[in-house]
Amino acid sequence: MTSFEQRRQEFGERLRRFRDEAGMTGRELASALGWPHSKISKLENGKQTAEDSDVRQWLDAIGASESSVEQMLEELSDLRISKAAWRAQLRAGHRARQQQSFESEHAATRIRNAEFGVVPGLLQTADYARAVFRTQAELLQVPDSDIEASVRVRMQRQQVLYQGKDIEIIVSQHALRHPVAPPDAMLGQLDRLVSAVDIPGLRFGVLPEFRRLPNITMNGFIMLDDVVQVEHVSAELTIDDPEQVAIYRRLMDRLWQVACEGDEARAILQRLAAEYRHQTEG
Repeated sequence: MTSFEQRRQEFGERLRRFRDEAGMTGRELASALGWPHSKISKLENGKQTAEDSDVRQWLDAIGASESSVEQMLEELSDLRISKAAWRAQLRAGHRARQQQSFESEHAATRIRNAEFGVVPGLLQTADYARAVFRTQAELLQVPDSDIEASVRVRMQRQQVLYQGKDIEIIVSQHALRHPVAPPDAMLGQLDRLVSAVDIPGLRFGVLPEFRRLPNITMNGFIMLDDVVQVEHVSAELTIDDPEQVAIYRRLMDRLWQVACEGDEARAILQRLAAEYRHQTEG
């Protein structure tokens, strides 16, 4: 369980205690609010993140004080979109965070991933991943002593590609033209991406340069069923609000409308490989 999930469960437990102290059952509260009982259950069990209006209506219905309302809304503002500072997560190195991704991805039934500045982790080679971990450790000033262990876990994460799950991955050509790894490592990475075109069950695409995008794409993201994770330079956002998750679903659908797949994607990757090969030979 991630720290975000634990905090959401704790928040749900607080909502449950407010209801219990008011002497109401879950069904009575649902009836008073005009909600389905399943919503009460999901909020109390930490399966869904509440909106401000949900908390206010909940607490108003049980007669909670205004100070309690304000306190719960303040807690919710920190929870709804959980900002987990990378520096705090990576204080002991990258391996634990990679293990967390391993568990989340293997538990998911559907994975949708789009990256615009880096090769997606599920398709990275060991050399490329090693370069990513080193640059991040330097920027965030966190330990780099577990890089090799982190690389091993990242490689283990890729087992999920061969487990029959519904997986979609899009990478921007921009990420391949502005590499974090040296040319020889990029050659190996591009070869890996070429092979990804033919992985059974994997939908893989490349966003070609100079092609008009359907929407502004500020950050890469990965969708694990009904949860979205968005990486920023110094923080990671975890989003599970249904309306916001739906936005990412629409964005992914629109990106597929302009992405190259199959032979088109392979041709782009092979042209890029030729450029990096020229660099290594020059």
